[in-house]
Amino acid sequence: MMKPLIGLGAVVVVAGLWYAFRPEKLFIDETVNESLSAEGKAFLSGTFHSGAHETKGMATIFNLPGGKRLLRLTGFETSNGPDVQVYLVKAGDATDNDTVKDAGFVNLGAMKGNVGDQNYEVPSDVDLGAHRAVTIWCRRFGVNFGTAPLRPANS
Repeated sequence: MMKPLIGLGAVVVVAGLWYAFRPEKLFIDETVNESLSAEGKAFLSGTFHSGAHETKGMATIFNLPGGKRLLRLTGFETSNGPDVQVYLVKAGDATDNDTVKDAGFVNLGAMKGNVGDQNYEVPSDVDLGAHRAVTIWCRRFGVNFGTAPLRPANS
């Protein structure tokens, strides 16, 4: 009678650990290749540097017609993981986890893929004078994968 309960308990524990850590995501890339759908003017841009995981590529914020703003990641590549988000951080850079947590941030949404070009809408009420870095953040484990400090674009 106890063996089936122990077996069931073991299955529940393994399933819970799998869900928490999502180990298959370490080996599976999710590639995204979105285009820039509207003509816009590059306003801010920066190059990613690695944090807890190797992260590379460019982050550019565009001013679009009609007053909309768009964050575009190009040549982007990082590790995959569970519950990875794209944040605008209220700091000039974020080289560690505490800066992201302490400075404050705006969540632009779940990362669409860990490889490729992708777009995220920037809400109109976000102060880009204060939110000066883009961070790829694993919400499940509180880890900064990588950050792109933003500077005025050269275009």
